[in-house]
Amino acid sequence: MNNATSDWIRPDWPAPECVRACTTTRHGGVSLGPYAGFNLGDHVGDIVEDVAINRAQLKQQLNLPAVPIWLNQVHDTQVVNAAEVEAGCTADSSYTNKAGVVCAVLTADCLPLLLCNREGSKVAVVHAGWRGLAKGVIETTLAALDSPPENLMAWLGPAIGPQAFEVGAEVYEVFLAHDPQAGSAFKANASGRWLADIYQLARLRLARQGVTAVYGGHECTFTDPQRFYSFRRDNITGRMASLIWLVK
Repeated sequence: MNNATSDWIRPDWPAPECVRACTTTRHGGVSLGPYAGFNLGDHVGDIVEDVAINRAQLKQQLNLPAVPIWLNQVHDTQVVNAAEVEAGCTADSSYTNKAGVVCAVLTADCLPLLLCNREGSKVAVVHAGWRGLAKGVIETTLAALDSPPENLMAWLGPAIGPQAFEVGAEVYEVFLAHDPQAGSAFKANASGRWLADIYQLARLRLARQGVTAVYGGHECTFTDPQRFYSFRRDNITGRMASLIWLVK
């Protein structure tokens, strides 16, 4: 393991041995300028050849069994079976029950959420910004997994933290309209806006569906520019990847 991959994040959850997962940081890679490091997004203005090199290094360094199924993410609720689609399909979540299929999402402030069942026969990854959360991307993913909620566990990857994620009243109101308990995830600030805890919002959504084994949710992409890309902080920036797959 080189210095870059040693900085990548392995979920702190009791997943079965056959479940493999990782979230990259910006350490490593060949990208330059505002994308400096291990940018894996090919849609953000980085040099295409550099992104291709980074993606090739990702596959090699994680010993991935296949090229990840990269999604065209649009902040909605579409979920796809990663074994039945081609890379570039429009979706914000993917799942699989087949070994050797790599599910992946790209983020730079939005919440990457990993899911697996306790048998290690099903896994999923979710791109959950506030729009996707509000629309129900967690709920549609859980429905696609079709597993008893008490048999699932979730891990919340690096996202913009509750001290940095400032939103307007429209965001506050859309979550409260769905669940009055969502008010616990917001704090009013001095400018008349709200600080939102996207981790808490995800935990509430999971809990309402019966998933209570939830891990992670301790990083802040916005406040750690050395380690994480952040769209809210930098606007022009790269993307990290969160990946999950099954091995035999």
